[in-house]
Amino acid sequence: MTPREAIQDLMAEYGLLIDEDRLEDWIALFAERCSYRVVSRENVEQGLPQVLMLCTNKDMLLDRISSYRQVNEYNFHSDRHVIGAPRFHGEQAGLWRIEASYSLFQTDVEGVSRLFSVGRYDTTIVFEHGHARLRDMTVIVDTAAIPTLLATPI
Repeated sequence: MTPREAIQDLMAEYGLLIDEDRLEDWIALFAERCSYRVVSRENVEQGLPQVLMLCTNKDMLLDRISSYRQVNEYNFHSDRHVIGAPRFHGEQAGLWRIEASYSLFQTDVEGVSRLFSVGRYDTTIVFEHGHARLRDMTVIVDTAAIPTLLATPI
């Protein structure tokens, strides 16, 4: 499998694991040294530091999922990601940078589906032990107006 194919598989698995509520397995897609952030496009364009969600290491990701599972009250829903083909920006010093557009739909317990978020992933990927892993995942949402609580990863 080529690095490009491995990266495409990684991105497909990223959406699938969230959609299947396999968030503990989703964390395994991240490198040991990693970051995950959700930020609005407006803040990126203006160079503003405010984020909607920030995890600067794998332990913070684990804490976020543990909190989601055990503590938080949130709107029960199921997710469905539609992730576009990755755009490759190249490899440098073992790090691959890609961007991919996404749409995230949510379906509530009554069966009503709606568009929850649209944006793009700006991602740095590293290969660890022969597997593509997410090093830095920045989710750039087109709007910071989240219709409900941002409980699950995007």
